[in-house]
Amino acid sequence: MTIHSPHGVDIRADILVIGGGLVGGAMACALAKAGISVAVVDHEGPAAAMAAEFDGRSSAIALGPKRVLEVAGLWDAIAPEAGPILEIRVSDGPSLMFLHYDHKDVGDEPFGWIVENRTTRKAIFSTLPQLDKAQLIAPAQVVGVERGPLSSVATLSDGRRIEAQLVIAADGRGSATRKSAGIDIRKWEYGQTAIVCTVAHEKPHRGIAQEHFLPAGPFAILPMTGNRSSLVWTEKSHLVPAIMAQDDKGFLSELSWRFGDFLGDIAVEGPRFSYPLSVQFADSYIARRLALIGDAAHGMHPVAGQGMNYGLRDVAVLAEVLVESHRLGLDLGSPAVLDRYQRLRRFDNMLMLGLTDALVRLFSNDIGPIRLARDIGLGLVNRMTPLKKVFMRHAMGEIGTLPRMMRGEAL
Repeated sequence: MTIHSPHGVDIRADILVIGGGLVGGAMACALAKAGISVAVVDHEGPAAAMAAEFDGRSSAIALGPKRVLEVAGLWDAIAPEAGPILEIRVSDGPSLMFLHYDHKDVGDEPFGWIVENRTTRKAIFSTLPQLDKAQLIAPAQVVGVERGPLSSVATLSDGRRIEAQLVIAADGRGSATRKSAGIDIRKWEYGQTAIVCTVAHEKPHRGIAQEHFLPAGPFAILPMTGNRSSLVWTEKSHLVPAIMAQDDKGFLSELSWRFGDFLGDIAVEGPRFSYPLSVQFADSYIARRLALIGDAAHGMHPVAGQGMNYGLRDVAVLAEVLVESHRLGLDLGSPAVLDRYQRLRRFDNMLMLGLTDALVRLFSNDIGPIRLARDIGLGLVNRMTPLKKVFMRHAMGEIGTLPRMMRGEAL
């Protein structure tokens, strides 16, 4: 049994990351590979976090954020289970108008990849122990963080204390770390819930991602490896309990008439999950010796498939800022360092939050004049090749001033 001094410190690191999930884990790997010592605390043990029952979601990882995972040393473990997105087809209910994107119009690389969240978690939990500068502490619970003028000290439920120059909160939308720092959020609910599952089908999807806008919300069929697709079925929240309560046969019947028969016979593979949908953003991404990343800073509707991508953009920018500061011998938790991160990320994230919110409000209704206007818009954009290319490159994370990791460059 270890006896802890009431004022002592058991673990010291340059950075403490609270939350070892998809974004926090990637951040820890990136920092450790670049020579910054990092401790990662996660309330779930690796075995529980990698179980099929823990998280049924998959994430769309665009080309630029995929490079972030490469630089962090994670992509090689993910790649065998990543389904490339070669084409995207967007349609509005029964309308004959649609929007079609083909990756060949902008290069040889896929738009992105569909990856099960547990695949990314496996990569993180297998990579972290191999990094000399990283220490994973899980399962463990942070019960308090003292953010002093010179360092931060986190106390775990077992009494251990961790000291770091900077705490990075990657503990999700309900971030206890953000709340303890007194950072407020702005949030609104959509009255929608996403039903998520994996669907096996008879015919190959050929790497085509399908998104159908229905009155209740988007219905996305996303290509995974093999003859499988990840399904994100957005439905009005009050209807979801009855849908989820159906037996396998009833659920498949409910699903099939929305899914259609273009991929032949279908079957649900594994468990199904449901997640209420909302948008939220933190009033600030930083506080004294604290930075927020991923869902702790911003949470968006999955309509554009950008949630994970914008978390990895946070990783790329904050990691670059911290590595540069570390090499200059600067205090990693100083206001100047944190202000630079917030300045580079907040505006970009707010633009995407606004865009996804506008898309949800525009397409999640069945009002005749609005439906007609958006259908005409889809048809017009589909014919405007230069504009389509701009949209494609933006979605791939290829436009603008990109941090080094998104360009595939080592830190």
